[in-house]
Amino acid sequence: MQIHVSETIFFIDRESGLGLQAQLRETVASAVVAGRIQPGAQLPSTRRLAAYLNISRITVTLAYQELLSQGYVEAVDRSAYRIARNPPGRRLEGDRPSSSAKPVDWDSKVAMDFSVVRQVGKPLDWRRYPYPFLYGQLDPSLFDLNAWRDCARRALAREDFILMASDFAAADDVRLVNYICSRTLPRRGIHATPDEILVTVGAQNALWIATRLILENGSSAVCENPCHPDISASLLLSGAKVTALDVDAEGLPPDSLPDDVDVVVVTPSHHSPTGATMPIDRRVRLLQAATERDFVIVEDDYEFEISFLAPPSPALKAFDTTGRVLYIGSFSKSLFPGLRLGYLVAPAPFIRKARALRSLMLRHPPGHLQRTAAYFLALGHYDAVLHRMRTEYHARHIVMAEAFQREGLTVAGASAFGGTSFWMKGPEWLDADRLVEILRQKGVLVESGSSFFPKSDAPCRFFRMGYSSIPKSNIAEGVARVRAALDTFSQRPGGETA
Repeated sequence: MQIHVSETIFFIDRESGLGLQAQLRETVASAVVAGRIQPGAQLPSTRRLAAYLNISRITVTLAYQELLSQGYVEAVDRSAYRIARNPPGRRLEGDRPSSSAKPVDWDSKVAMDFSVVRQVGKPLDWRRYPYPFLYGQLDPSLFDLNAWRDCARRALAREDFILMASDFAAADDVRLVNYICSRTLPRRGIHATPDEILVTVGAQNALWIATRLILENGSSAVCENPCHPDISASLLLSGAKVTALDVDAEGLPPDSLPDDVDVVVVTPSHHSPTGATMPIDRRVRLLQAATERDFVIVEDDYEFEISFLAPPSPALKAFDTTGRVLYIGSFSKSLFPGLRLGYLVAPAPFIRKARALRSLMLRHPPGHLQRTAAYFLALGHYDAVLHRMRTEYHARHIVMAEAFQREGLTVAGASAFGGTSFWMKGPEWLDADRLVEILRQKGVLVESGSSFFPKSDAPCRFFRMGYSSIPKSNIAEGVARVRAALDTFSQRPGGETA
């Protein structure tokens, strides 16, 4: 007996970003994979389905033909289609394990639990909140999506596609590396050759590769306090003994380094999260200490492009004459966080070892992504986006600063040259984790500072407020709500207030 697929399983969402053909294909493919349609079942005729959905018959025909080429359906005669006998992705009906079987105890099987690492929390649906003071998120209105789309299409030209479709092995996109060498690094005062650059899947990937190569059980590492949780976690998970040095208004103090140190990880141009900038004389002292005491410096340099108050200071690596600084940069912060494209700059012998380690993890970042980014950078779109961002962020920075002053909130740190966030300090009794939850109920998102202090479990009085994703018109009201939230639990024993 022939089984027929009812046309009622099909639904067209005309507000969807997907085209009509794509929606039809998705309906059939997902139903096949999920087992809701049996192999051999006959699909509605093109005429019948088109009439039911009130769309063109050719649209249905083209969708069916694409499903045919993908192996989901088979042609019957000239105009009929049925579900393929063995479609791709179909769930196999094997024997299910007995419900009485003892489940695997993964807590005992997993050698290292990375889920315990503290992260900066952000709700996935943050865009629905009217006052998202989050760091590192994109305002789509500032990005040139059409230019990116054009570059992605250009990266699929025949010559580019042949190169991209080939296995890079452990190599990187030549165009992208050349741009980093000739345009990006000179802006930071750094001169490097292509064999001194490794493209990575974001700055975090570069940091992990670097720390894996230079740290082991028993090594001694130093990070800043407060510190980005990904940095402190990478150091701790390497097995090293980690010392977190308190930063001041000028960043990490080199004179406070412990006697025994193998690696120092710093964010000198724009400390994360306070925004402090390490002055030149302190950088020189740090480099001198590295030479005299034979340790390596890992420099995480980010947001230098977002400079609207003053020109950014040169990178620490610009003063490096001995090759002791491993430099990490990223395009993700200045373009969009989902890009996940960064780079590691170091002496060629180190990069060879880093490339070998990366090849064991992911071979190389996707070729199409690298080539698209290379075109976007080389054709001037990147500089245009940065100009637009600087202008808008400067305006938001001014509005934020004025709102803080008006509401009596204390700024504990902010970048001297710009950036996209303020590091805030609440009263001594404040628990920033609680503040985050209270504000979320009022439509306001801020980030607790607790995850930036790796050695402390005490309540944290610090929190971060970013302005890269919040409309300028919403800033004043959002800051007022932060003030009001502090006032709701401002009274504490002893009469302390906000």
